[in-house]
Amino acid sequence: MLINPVFFYLFLAQHCLIVCQLYEYHYINEEKTWTEAQQYCREKHTDLATVSNMADMKRLLSNSAGNITEAWIGLYDQTDGNRTWYWSLPGVEFNEANWNTGEPNDQQTENCGFIENINDMSRKWGDISCNRELFFLCYKSKKKTFLSQEKTWLEAQSYCREKHTDLSSGLDQLKDDQLKNVLPKNKNVYIGLFRDTWRWSDGSSFSFRHWNLTFNDEKYNSGQCAMTAFDDGGRWKNDNCTTKKPFICYDDNMILIQENKTWEEALRYCRTHYRDLVTISNLDEQRSVQQETQFASSPFVWMGLHYACTLDVWFWVTDEVLIFENWALELKIDDCDMSGAMQQEGEHKWVKENVSEKFNFICSKC
Repeated sequence: MLINPVFFYLFLAQHCLIVCQLYEYHYINEEKTWTEAQQYCREKHTDLATVSNMADMKRLLSNSAGNITEAWIGLYDQTDGNRTWYWSLPGVEFNEANWNTGEPNDQQTENCGFIENINDMSRKWGDISCNRELFFLCYKSKKKTFLSQEKTWLEAQSYCREKHTDLSSGLDQLKDDQLKNVLPKNKNVYIGLFRDTWRWSDGSSFSFRHWNLTFNDEKYNSGQCAMTAFDDGGRWKNDNCTTKKPFICYDDNMILIQENKTWEEALRYCRTHYRDLVTISNLDEQRSVQQETQFASSPFVWMGLHYACTLDVWFWVTDEVLIFENWALELKIDDCDMSGAMQQEGEHKWVKENVSEKFNFICSKC
C-alpha cells in the first residue's frame, strides 16, 4: 500500500515524544546580589534568565520553586545607556516611525507613544508620560480594538495582554487605511510604543517587559536591577542590585558555530558534537534562534531544514513536518540540492540555498 508522504511526516511530527526546549529555566534558592547571581549563572549555566514573551513568563511561573516569593532575572537598568524605542508586542522591530513634526519632544520625561488623531488625513505619533491616562488601541489576530476607557500605558498594556494580544505595535498594525474606522477624531490614543534604558544580561535585544503597575518609568539610568515577584503574578519590580535575593538562571540548548561549512558538514558536526541542526517549530523559537543568528560571521546560517525532491516536501532533520514557516520572497525553484538557512541580518527570513554553500550554523543540544 502506498503511503502519502505528507501524512507520513505529519504522523512523525505528532508522535514525536521528545520535546526540545531551546532554553530552560533553573531556580537557585541562594541569596546573592544581582552581580553575584549573574556570575553564578554564567559559570554553571548560560546566564541570568532572559524572558522574551508571555509564553516564557507562563513557563517560568509554572516551574517556579514554591518557597521563592521573588527572584532576580537578567534585566538591568544601565547607568549611562540611551533610551531606546521598542514595540510592546514581542518580535516587532522598531525600524520606522511616523512622528508628528517636533516629536518626540520629551518635554516631561515622555517614554510612551500615542497616535494624535486630528483628522482623517493626520494620524501622526507623539510621545507622552506613561502615567497619563489615555484611550488605547489593542490588537488581536489582525483585528484592532479601540478602548473608550482611559488608562495609564502600563494599565493599557496589561488589559490588552489579558483580553486580546497586546497594544497595537508596528507600522503594519497602524496603517492609516485600517485606522480610519477605528479611531475617534480629536483623541490621543496609546499604541504599543515605549522607550527605556533597560537591557538583558546576555545581550539579547528582546523588548518584552512585564512590569507591575506601580513601576515608575520616569526614573531611567537608575542602575537598578529587575526581579520577578511571584506573589504578584510574576510581574517585575526593580530594586537595588546589591540586595541579596534568590535568582533564576537559564540554559541555552542551542549554539551558534562560527565556522563555515556545507549543509551536510554542518549536519554531521552537530550530530557528532551536540544533538542536531536546529529545528524551529513556532514563532517563539524563531525569535530565539534569530537572537543567535545576529552574531554569525556569514550572511546566512544553516538550519536543520532540507528539501526531499523525491517526496516534494520540505522537512526538518528531526523528521518534523513544517508547521511554522518564515520564508523570504524568493524566485528560486526547489531542487534536490537545497536546504534552509536563515538571514543573518534584517528580518531573519528563511532562504533556500544550495547545500554546497558554506555558512555558519546552529546546533541544538537536546
